[in-house]
Amino acid sequence: MLVLLAEYLVKFYSGFNVFSYLTFRAIVSLLTAFFISLWMGPYLIVWLQKLQLGQVVRDDGPESHLTKSGTPTMGGVMILFSIIIAILMWAYPSNPYVWCVLFILVSYGVIGFVDDYRKVVRKNAKGLIARWKYFWQSAIALVAAFTMYSMAHGMPATQLVVPFFKDVMPQLGLLYILLAYFVIVGTSNAVNLTDGLDGLAIVPTVLVAAGFSLIAWATGNVNFAHYLHIPHLRYAGELVIVCTAIVGAGLGFLWFNTYPAQVFMGDVGSLALGGGIGYHRSVAASGIFIGHYGRCICG
Repeated sequence: MLVLLAEYLVKFYSGFNVFSYLTFRAIVSLLTAFFISLWMGPYLIVWLQKLQLGQVVRDDGPESHLTKSGTPTMGGVMILFSIIIAILMWAYPSNPYVWCVLFILVSYGVIGFVDDYRKVVRKNAKGLIARWKYFWQSAIALVAAFTMYSMAHGMPATQLVVPFFKDVMPQLGLLYILLAYFVIVGTSNAVNLTDGLDGLAIVPTVLVAAGFSLIAWATGNVNFAHYLHIPHLRYAGELVIVCTAIVGAGLGFLWFNTYPAQVFMGDVGSLALGGGIGYHRSVAASGIFIGHYGRCICG
């Protein structure tokens, strides 16, 4: 939203034009999410401790994991809050990719919150019933995948672009929706399974988000996209703001999640972050690129 304000103020002072630069907004997005997360952490941890919302550890796991029982969980709330605020402040609100990733982050965050609530309040280590969790994850992922596919604006032919083979571009068509669905749901659950130990989930998430920010920038830049022989995405550049927000919020959370962990992100954080990373894999990178020519979607 600050971008729109800066566009208005630039009429009176040209210095506000710096807000139009993607690199500048990426840096301040990272810093915004980092400091919000760092500021929010101590208050959230104390609040979770007062409510006795501690980690519930299944008794069929390794004995070393039992020491984590009682550590405050649901710390993903501060990660999500930091990311959303940073995105709303520094990304262009007219960008369709931004709203799509916000939809996934919030929706998967709600699923994770319900799962955490059942675990820590009802003291049920299994949390939300698996079939219902998978149902809602699938429904949300399919909506997002169909939305991405529809952004082709009447150009239904999709292609799978394999790195280092610029002429190998098999058509995917509607299979893109199925592939994007599996990527989003699979990545979300992968991060969820990884969480539970000090820094185990957030460190790779930060590293992956940092890498995806570079790829999103390359696909959003017409010159670099053509040079690298990858599809150019007109609006993909704004996903750099989302990636750097994830990096900033993740680094702020890591301050409290490193050994010995003061808080865990819980499903509210892991499912949302995994869904967001999966979305970026479907749009900007996944080791392979899936694109429409012209106005394309790649992943």
